[in-house]
Amino acid sequence: MNPVKVERSEPVYPAHFYIKPFIELTVEMLDCVSKHNYRRLAEICDDDFGIIDIDVDGGSKIIRDRKEWEEWFQGLFPKLRAMNANTWSEITGYEALKATDMGYSVVDFNQLLQLPDRILSFQVIATIIWRLKDGQWKESRYHSSLIGVKEVN
Repeated sequence: MNPVKVERSEPVYPAHFYIKPFIELTVEMLDCVSKHNYRRLAEICDDDFGIIDIDVDGGSKIIRDRKEWEEWFQGLFPKLRAMNANTWSEITGYEALKATDMGYSVVDFNQLLQLPDRILSFQVIATIIWRLKDGQWKESRYHSSLIGVKEVN
């Protein structure tokens, strides 16, 4: 079996994404997942109310509190390494609103999963609730919906 190799560069997003709130944190959060940067991801996220994520099989992963969140990501990153998998995200749509201490964003993105023999693209829409905590914006709730999966040639 010949491994699939993909040459990719950091995505460049449209300028209008960057005039909307939370885009930098959103990009950083998705990059933390791709790079398995648990420490920084944990700083950005304050998921006391849990998240709904997509598991490696394409199903929904319901996480109810911070303890489950920590267990999920501390288990996910080693699992991806054991699968010899790489992941990255490409944002295809972005909307956001911000008030004084709360905000939300809706992110359309492709989550790519590169395995040794193939690459899958998961089309996702995520809603993120942001809150201002101790002077910093934190992701407070994340809910992703899987729209479709396709194999990338």
